[in-house]
Amino acid sequence: MGIIRIDNLNKTYGKDIQALCDISFEVEEGEVFGLVGPDGAGKSTFFNILTTLLLPTSGSAVIMGLDITKDTLEIRQIIGYLPGTFSLYPDLTVEENLIFFATMYKSNIRDNMPLIRPIWKQLAPFKKRRAGKLSGGMKQKLALCCALIHKPKILFLDEPTTGVDPVSRTEFWDILKNIKQQGITVVVSTPYMDEATRCDRIALIQNGHIIKIDTPQQIIAGFKGRLFTIKVADIFGLLRDMKQFPLKSIFYPYGEYLHIAFYDDEATALPLFKEFLQEQQHNYEGLEPISPTIEDCFIELATS
Repeated sequence: MGIIRIDNLNKTYGKDIQALCDISFEVEEGEVFGLVGPDGAGKSTFFNILTTLLLPTSGSAVIMGLDITKDTLEIRQIIGYLPGTFSLYPDLTVEENLIFFATMYKSNIRDNMPLIRPIWKQLAPFKKRRAGKLSGGMKQKLALCCALIHKPKILFLDEPTTGVDPVSRTEFWDILKNIKQQGITVVVSTPYMDEATRCDRIALIQNGHIIKIDTPQQIIAGFKGRLFTIKVADIFGLLRDMKQFPLKSIFYPYGEYLHIAFYDDEATALPLFKEFLQEQQHNYEGLEPISPTIEDCFIELATS
């Protein structure tokens, strides 16, 4: 049995907005579990429910044997939570924020310093600076220290790297790897598909529905189409014209390129596609087969 067990969890706002739809899965102890999906998919609603800040409309969730609707105070003592928006006190210094949260949890900073030391080393030179004056990456590192200061059993991180520069994003995920090695289960949400590969398992979520749960490697291995990349002068024109392509395919912009997945035999689909490009008068370059990413897999699953 997992350290977190979720059964048929639903959340409805008003009469028409279904934020979560029959969510069911388990999180195993000691893993980094990722909830991956675009903005508006239901990630923050899900985290607010699991961290006892929001009641579900129906269904249940149990954390280490504790019910989220009945054992609220007990759950809050064993979890750490870093919400999607900066939630510390901007007028307090870095050091004062840490002392405040340690006091609130009746925790001893010295005893738990080994857990946060790799992060605190980066913050220590700025410990007298007001938290509101920190950069985005340093704010998240301070928030993470405050969420860990009582050594929780489970750490919930809601889009911790949104708005953070690429270098800080990489550093943050390296920190999470170290946290996992300390025996803490990590549940993290992200809209960045490339970050999904840093998780042990992921749940892909779209419009409140879980569309796939597995390891990143297995999700990539399960891609059904044959994926190609192509560069054309008029990418939007080709997107428009692809609606007339007779074979089954999915297609979408990917930076300056277009990704196209064919579901017929390559020996049939590729010559027909090249002929189609010529008929539609699209000059192209670099029509090459490529390996799918998590983002490609998400699009295939979401559109199937």
